[in-house]
Amino acid sequence: MDDRFRRLRAVTIGTRAGQGRGGRAVERPPPLAPVIRPAVDLSDAGLFRAAVSDASPLPDTGRVLPPPPRVRPLPLQRWADDRAALADSLSDTVAWEFDNQTGEQLAFKRDGVSPLVFRKLRRGHWILQGEIDLHGMTREEARVHLGTFLSECTRRGVRCIRVIHGKGLRSRNREPVLKSRVAHWLAQRDEVLAFCEATPRDGGGGAMFVLLKARERG
Repeated sequence: MDDRFRRLRAVTIGTRAGQGRGGRAVERPPPLAPVIRPAVDLSDAGLFRAAVSDASPLPDTGRVLPPPPRVRPLPLQRWADDRAALADSLSDTVAWEFDNQTGEQLAFKRDGVSPLVFRKLRRGHWILQGEIDLHGMTREEARVHLGTFLSECTRRGVRCIRVIHGKGLRSRNREPVLKSRVAHWLAQRDEVLAFCEATPRDGGGGAMFVLLKARERG
């Protein structure tokens, strides 16, 4: 039993050492060459090229695309200057006096405006060529809208307008909030020659007739 175990062990050791049965050498196969995997471009351009690899490019027609149109710059500074000039032309701090010759609180005429012209304005003789309704606006809103409206009237050559400021029936003290403000603003504008309270059929104490300068020809 011991001899058989020794012979079996000898065969096993010989096989591990590269020998076959009977002590003959065993030829081993050559080692396998390592597998080289091709490199893959994982960039966006590489993946795109791989996705469109079977596509054919369009023929070159020699067409040149026109440049995109240039966007005109916005005159932001000029707009800011115009807003500042408008605010300065309608301030609440400039003091002035009403015309004492008319006997009305809200009546005004500049030097050089004849009494006849002013009487015609009070009677509603002048044809109204435009109007603006400031009723229900805040003081700041009314000032901006009035200034813009007067500038537009001057540009168009409008001579007589009506400004509606309201009678203040819904205000806290039931007094016209914008009435005195509008009078102050109008008196500060160079294009305003005169203004007065409108006739009863045209609004009475809730509106004003305003006479503007004629547009200069040139």
